[in-house]
Amino acid sequence: MTHHNASRRLFLRHAGAMASLLGPAVAPFALNLSAMGSAAAQAAPDYKALVCLFLFGGNDAFNMVLPTDAASWTNYSTVRNQAPDSIALLAPGTPPNSGAAAGAPARLGGVLPILPANPQGRSFALHPVMGSLQQLFNNDKRLAIVPNVGPLVMPTTKAQYGQSSHPKPASLFSHNDQQNTWQAMAPEGATRGWGGRMGDLLASMNARPVFTSVSAAGNAVWLAGDSVKQYQVGTSGAIRMGTDSNGRVFGSADVGTAMQRIVGATRGGHVFERDLAALNQRAIDAELALRTALKPASDGLFGTAPASGGYNANNDPKLQYDNPLTGAKAFNPLAQQLQMVARMIDASGAGGVQARRQVFFVSMGGFDTHDNQNRNHADLMARLAHALAYFDTALGAMGARNLVTTFTASDFGRTFTSNGDGTDHGWGAHHFVMGGAVRGGDLYGSFPVLGAKNPNNNNFDASPNQVGNGALLPQTSVDQLGATLGRWFGNLSDGQLLDLFPNLANFNQRNLGFMNAS
Repeated sequence: MTHHNASRRLFLRHAGAMASLLGPAVAPFALNLSAMGSAAAQAAPDYKALVCLFLFGGNDAFNMVLPTDAASWTNYSTVRNQAPDSIALLAPGTPPNSGAAAGAPARLGGVLPILPANPQGRSFALHPVMGSLQQLFNNDKRLAIVPNVGPLVMPTTKAQYGQSSHPKPASLFSHNDQQNTWQAMAPEGATRGWGGRMGDLLASMNARPVFTSVSAAGNAVWLAGDSVKQYQVGTSGAIRMGTDSNGRVFGSADVGTAMQRIVGATRGGHVFERDLAALNQRAIDAELALRTALKPASDGLFGTAPASGGYNANNDPKLQYDNPLTGAKAFNPLAQQLQMVARMIDASGAGGVQARRQVFFVSMGGFDTHDNQNRNHADLMARLAHALAYFDTALGAMGARNLVTTFTASDFGRTFTSNGDGTDHGWGAHHFVMGGAVRGGDLYGSFPVLGAKNPNNNNFDASPNQVGNGALLPQTSVDQLGATLGRWFGNLSDGQLLDLFPNLANFNQRNLGFMNAS
């Protein structure tokens, strides 16, 4: 298949000088030993990066992007205004009530109107804490919305959903299985993700393929390919193997040198021993390259230098968001992950990195909002909006906005109905795509009809897009979303995309149109 051909070219290209870095893949141990890279616009004008921002737990997209036309708003408000704790947000223009309970819709005020170029005869808004994304959508045109996305085998109507003979994704509504399906097009147990497999196809563009597939958020199957293996960095920088920043162990440079020599050498011919030694040496070399290439987090492109003392990310104003529950500034870990990605994108102009195609993974958890949704989801939305706006600003300072595309993903959406103070597992959900190459300020895909529930069984009979408890039946597949990103990221051919996304063959529309051609 195509990706195997790309892997063969990659091997032949680097079999000489890079031989010591090309040890066969060795599973998760590699994740904790390696560092990664990215590419600067100055070094590679045709550089591109794709960033997956995964929302673990299943985001309630019903309260993130909302239709506000009269019919939709009436059904939304009726269904979600359920005792004992209404999760219905308030209409546009409603002033916030500072005396209301923290996280309560009344304290947040009304949802924020957005103005899609093609509004589909309706009106729309964002969650009240997403003012920065309202700006990116309405004015800057660097944010697009893809409504009602989810895993699909083929286009599926509501009638077909009820037929056991109609093909549907395996293990719907299961966290682990749907996280894997979004990332790897198969339920739990899949070992290769479509981000990593894109890396397989494009790694030959990178002088050092070790810097192709990068996570700032731990292990992610989305990053795993056939020949390209994912690598992790910490939010403060490259991960070292045992030594401190001066190459010492227990204060001794001699011990540090000996440790690195031992872990990169073999005493026998066992294949596992050779593989492990090669992996260790690759990690050491990659960390050294990044250690010398990365600008400090306090650099003005990414952070704020302290007036005195050492840099502390928790105190960096750029990494702090307005907490809607307290009204105070608070540290945003997601922004710090994206800070690390921005530093790596900037760093790859250095000779030790030299990458022209990168896939990155960042994430935030807490989206399994079965309970206490008003407080929890408001805080999550505030952190998400701040982190995306921070990343857009950093990329702008670097002159790299047109080179980087960020998209959100999640296990699934939530139920339209409330369970009293939260939501349960759903299916389809709305997602953001952000970047300078994005045709922002519009919706790409048909926005679903929100119905009124049937009081007998919670089915939404009047909506063609809602199934049990109002969960969304996706109208756009993850395959279509990924294929659209793949065309921009690597100019991938129809054949390559069909190899990456086997279900894509079942869909007539294979380019959703939210990316500018390049």
